[in-house]
Amino acid sequence: MDARRQLGEFLQTRRSRLQPDDVGVTTYGDRRRVPGLRREELALLAGVSTSYYSRLEQGQAANASPEVLDALARALRLDEAERRNLHELATGGRRRGPGRRPAPERVSPATRQLIATLGDVPVVVLGRRSDVLAWNTAGHALYAGHLATDDPDTPRQRPNMARLMFLDAHTRDLYADWAAKARTVVATLRTASGRHPDDPLLAALLGELTVKSPEFATMWADHRVKSGADAAYEMRHPLVGTMLVTQQTLWTGDGQAVVFATTPPGSPSRAAMTLLVHGAVTGTAAAQDPRRDAPARK
Repeated sequence: MDARRQLGEFLQTRRSRLQPDDVGVTTYGDRRRVPGLRREELALLAGVSTSYYSRLEQGQAANASPEVLDALARALRLDEAERRNLHELATGGRRRGPGRRPAPERVSPATRQLIATLGDVPVVVLGRRSDVLAWNTAGHALYAGHLATDDPDTPRQRPNMARLMFLDAHTRDLYADWAAKARTVVATLRTASGRHPDDPLLAALLGELTVKSPEFATMWADHRVKSGADAAYEMRHPLVGTMLVTQQTLWTGDGQAVVFATTPPGSPSRAAMTLLVHGAVTGTAAAQDPRRDAPARK
């Protein structure tokens, strides 16, 4: 992934969304060949030269100072997540050469303790590429009951939530508003690509999804980044029906996302979730019972 090119594309998409009236730029009724602000108009608002800003968009400028980046962020009216992404893309462009192949991601003992503490709450731990690093029984039942229940501790066997979202029919059908959830997944990957521009495995995943899913390619070109806010989704589980599920994320010191799902107390959604979790836990316990399928004593 070329961080300078990503920086230029990010600036261009955000500039195209900002209308002259939004920032008090007078147009005098002239015809505009491009949507949004012109380069010279944005450069004036940010207090930089048009030639320098043009080089940034074209991926030809390096070492943009934090002050210049903050000025551009203010001129473009970026939110906090977008501002961080802008800085990360600029920093990534100053790195030299390809990075080493990253070591396999592992879940720390502390994170596993957290999963155990949450008990019957569905939990999934995701890595930087949205690989499933760990899940509890409830998390597996909610998100991937159609997959094997093996602990995804072996890197080559790990499911990938982004791949499932775009290429797996079961996961697509889980969400009543699939497009909203899919955009969130893409935004998370976009943020990760800004932080890890030299990750070859992430680049390979993005290339695969771009080729196999036109919907992903369209959403990826939007350059949306994740704000980190919690979100509620209507999930249509094949075993217990429709539930309103709030997905919340905690971030570990290793940059892993601990995603847990909750439902409103006393609601039909809570009853459905309880039924799903109870069935999954009971089924797992039965499968692990050493007496299961044992020959009866005479």
